[in-house]
Amino acid sequence: MKKTLKYLFILIAFQSFGQELNLPVFTQYLADNDFVVSPTFAGIGNNFRVRLNGLSQWVGIKNAPQNQALYADIRVGGRSGAGVSAYNDRNGNTEQKGIKFSFAHHLILGFTTEQYLSLGVSYNINTFRIAIENFETTHDDPTIDPAVTDDRSIVNNNFDIGALYRFKSFWLSANANNILSKDVDSFSDIEPNSLLNLQFYSGYTIQGSNYSEFEPSAFIQVFTSDGRSSTDLNFKYRKFNAKNDFYWVGASYRFLNDQFMNPLNIGPMVGLKKSFFYVAYAYQITINGLTGYNSGTHAITIGFDILQSLSECPCTEGKWKMGNKLYQ
Repeated sequence: MKKTLKYLFILIAFQSFGQELNLPVFTQYLADNDFVVSPTFAGIGNNFRVRLNGLSQWVGIKNAPQNQALYADIRVGGRSGAGVSAYNDRNGNTEQKGIKFSFAHHLILGFTTEQYLSLGVSYNINTFRIAIENFETTHDDPTIDPAVTDDRSIVNNNFDIGALYRFKSFWLSANANNILSKDVDSFSDIEPNSLLNLQFYSGYTIQGSNYSEFEPSAFIQVFTSDGRSSTDLNFKYRKFNAKNDFYWVGASYRFLNDQFMNPLNIGPMVGLKKSFFYVAYAYQITINGLTGYNSGTHAITIGFDILQSLSECPCTEGKWKMGNKLYQ
């Protein structure tokens, strides 16, 4: 029992990464929506792309984290893009909501060599709140701390900046999220005021036979306040048909960077695109003592790719090269 409680403490502590006025990143970006990771991907592709994502973590554990999010981006002019993302995240008695407004500009480094550089920025508004109205007394603690007299909420305004390098079918993005410090007076003077976290996302699309693709990728997140970090190792396979519809299957393996052989999450994913409609599902299970206490983490994504139009510049073309597709 003690070992199980230890696992639970570690997982909750790691999940609190998302409860630090950040847009929580699970595997939403693997649902063909790189914009989740960085504003630099805004406008890359030939349509207006919308993704709705719902996630339930550790199903079966009371008050387990829940997250809902909306992501949308579109090309602006020939070489720019704009996007917006909004989310609602709840973890026990803590709640946070946020919205991001993003802009990206795309440059050609080498026309014949297909090298492109994208620069992006986001303005973020995040709110964090402790829901004290849900506090309950227990036999061992029959009263609520009298010092807790308000809803302990805080609003943070912040910025993200990022850069994206693309060379043919390879991409590498680097992002600095929440570059400004936050006000911690509402909580505790021992709480770190640095929200800065660094994110790196890289991958390569390999063309297969019969209109198929293989896509290995990696996502790394580092919190500068105390050096916590994690990595996702991902792999996807896509199969297209003559109408440029496709399905894909894949898997993701997330671990703390000092515990490679002890994964936080591991699980399969699947997705389908039919005309302008997109749907994907991801399942993750934590491989440790908590396995017997929950049925895993479930995420579903529903999307729409509309207003298709050819790109006027190769720097905003999507990464998929199959046939005459007009979408990313």
